[in-house]
Amino acid sequence: MNRPHAILATVCLAALTINLDTTIVNVALPSLARELDASTRDLLWVVDGYNLAFAAFVLAMGSLSDKFGRRPALVLGLASFALTSGVAALVDSVEALVALRVLMGMSAALIFPTTLSIISNTFPDRRERAAALGVWGAAVGMGVALGPITGGFLLEHFSWHSVFWALVPVGLVAIAMTLAFVPESRDPGVPALDRTGLLLSVATLGVLTWTIIEAPERGWASAATVGGFAAALVLAVVFVLVERASRHPMLDVTLFFDRRFSAACAAVTISFFALFGFIFLITQFFQFVRDYSALQTGVRILPVALSIAGASILGAHLAPRIGTKVVVTIGLASLGSSFLWVSTIGVDVSYASTIVPQMVLMGLGLGLISTPATESIMQVLPPARAGVGSAVNDASRELGGTLGVAVVGSLFSSLYGARLVEALDGRLPADLLDRARGSVGFTDALAARAPGVADAMDAAFMDGLSLACVVIGVLCLLGSAAAWFALPGERYDPLAEARPVAETVPTS
Repeated sequence: MNRPHAILATVCLAALTINLDTTIVNVALPSLARELDASTRDLLWVVDGYNLAFAAFVLAMGSLSDKFGRRPALVLGLASFALTSGVAALVDSVEALVALRVLMGMSAALIFPTTLSIISNTFPDRRERAAALGVWGAAVGMGVALGPITGGFLLEHFSWHSVFWALVPVGLVAIAMTLAFVPESRDPGVPALDRTGLLLSVATLGVLTWTIIEAPERGWASAATVGGFAAALVLAVVFVLVERASRHPMLDVTLFFDRRFSAACAAVTISFFALFGFIFLITQFFQFVRDYSALQTGVRILPVALSIAGASILGAHLAPRIGTKVVVTIGLASLGSSFLWVSTIGVDVSYASTIVPQMVLMGLGLGLISTPATESIMQVLPPARAGVGSAVNDASRELGGTLGVAVVGSLFSSLYGARLVEALDGRLPADLLDRARGSVGFTDALAARAPGVADAMDAAFMDGLSLACVVIGVLCLLGSAAAWFALPGERYDPLAEARPVAETVPTS
């Protein structure tokens, strides 16, 4: 293996580690609901504590890795990720787990933009970089694929704690490979950290996510919810104004005037909104509604994961030939169509003849979006500032994931709770019905003791799933139309050189 290929293998393992975490934890959600008595709102925070920290800190971490060195940044991020994952395996409460998930998300925020930055500086030729990004996208897909299988196997034989222990050795191997293969590079011209921008971005995302997740409990029209949305809007406006006025902003908002950049970021945001929202619900559908084990659930998620991996490579080859606009537009249309199709399924739907084709269509759409959109984002900035571009790409990804879990989970929770109350009002004590309304896991356990609860739970779950999929599907189709008008239509020469690479500072 030559040096560039060894470097690519290293950063792909780091990216795979991050995505292992996402899907391992999702397949463990039903176990967490049962063993920690976690409500749907608790599960949303377990998932979104990680996503929120990732999205909030990734822009700042991308600049810091460029300034102080990509190699030590990758080592530090992986070490912190492995440590916090190990500690998470030792806790026994939802609150402690959410806190550890936030720390894991901050670690991931340092790892992910560094991997893309290293790729851009290792492969300055545009064709080679596009191919490397395709492999990187495939590694992300493999993380999605291996997570459910690994998590399902562990949960078959051990407790939920094991899914966090499993991430520790993977992180340690990635550290060893980084030390062995990845050379040092940095951009000393990167300005100091924009602390005001960082605080405002964390506050904006935090308030918005909290408002959405808490809305089913407080009421969508309650003063707390309306006030939360208003506060998030005000903070977002202040963030933009501060960044526009800053000499060295954390996020150069003028980048979004470039259609390649803004439209590609929107495509990435929408696609991960869809993916994260889907995974959050489908793992519970398989385990609570279809009564599959964790391992059976992991196996049944494979079609979407493998399709993402394959289509990521396909997208990298198609974009130079037919144009990013065409590939991304088709990807979003395929993604939207798959979700509208999923919204029509019933409890007894055939897995082989219906769910598998839906997942394949979904994965193809996601893969076709991922690599071309990422390449479009990275092409706007020179390789010396690759950390900024990759951080924006990752921020778009995690912002979409954070909002996807929050919005989809909250819409599902609201309709599920309402339908369950309609079906069981007067048939269960008020305290039991209130707990069942807020927790699918509690309802599933209650169904074993109370007649009629299982059917009511299944019907309420499918209503909530259908609503969530319609919302995602319509959003993706709107995104497809926007991509057609916003993304540049020209093809590019895959043999063309990228911009001249800025000199990096070697260190021993």
